[in-house]
Order: sequence, then structure tokens, then C-alpha cells
Amino acid sequence: MATTSYALDPGAPDAAYLSFWRERHVCTLTTLRPDGTPHVVPVSVTYDPEARLARVITSGTSAKVRHVRAAGERGAPVAVCQVDGRRWATLEGRAYVRTEPEHVAEAERRYTERYEKVPRPNPARVVIEIRLTRALGRG
Repeated sequence: MATTSYALDPGAPDAAYLSFWRERHVCTLTTLRPDGTPHVVPVSVTYDPEARLARVITSGTSAKVRHVRAAGERGAPVAVCQVDGRRWATLEGRAYVRTEPEHVAEAERRYTERYEKVPRPNPARVVIEIRLTRALGRG
């Protein structure tokens, strides 16, 4: 990444930006509550630029899932971000809750690859898929 802040196509990141997203970092997910205030929580995120998706695995009963579902078919505006010192990267887009076993399995596979551990068993697991519209960062 360059040494200044910049925006780029989330489907075609430069090598440094993609490399940063492959490092192991705790991230944050920002969703909006029904009253419009931000809800920011720590999460693990995987980034798939080829599909223009970011994925978050979580329990289907979580507040973040309720916020995304409340947006309905139009999807919920969200952002995921990670920080390491002065380096940071943010992905923005519309989020949708996916419950299909193949989507959950793919998200679990990507989580295992990035974080080098298998996620704990969770029969209520879903995946929040974020259809990316913007990528920002500073390196």
C-alpha cells in the first residue's frame, strides 16, 4: 500500500492491499441499529476480491445479523476495517445474511485459511456476505 490514504477498486486491489488482508488481524464490522446509530463489533473477516465479497461468520442470533436482516432485500450498508499501527484497510458494501450450507462452508474454509484455525462448532452459524462497493486504505 502507498504511504497515503487512497481508494481503489475492491475487485482489483494492488498486491500490498491484498497482502494486508491476508495477514491475521482482528477486524471490526459496523452495522446500523434501527435508530441509525452505528454498532461496531470485533469480527474475523475474509476478503475475496475475485467475487467482490467480504465474509463474516457468526451466530444467526447476533445483533449484527438482526441489523443486516432488518435492511431486507436491499441489503444493509456496512463496513469492515482492520488496523495495524498506522496501516489500515476498510471494505464497504451491502451485507446479506446467507444460511445455505454451501455458503457457510465456503466462509468457514476461508476463515480457516486466513486465521489458521478451524472455527468452533456452531449449529446456528450463518455468514454475512458483503457485496463490496468500495475499498480504502493507508499503508
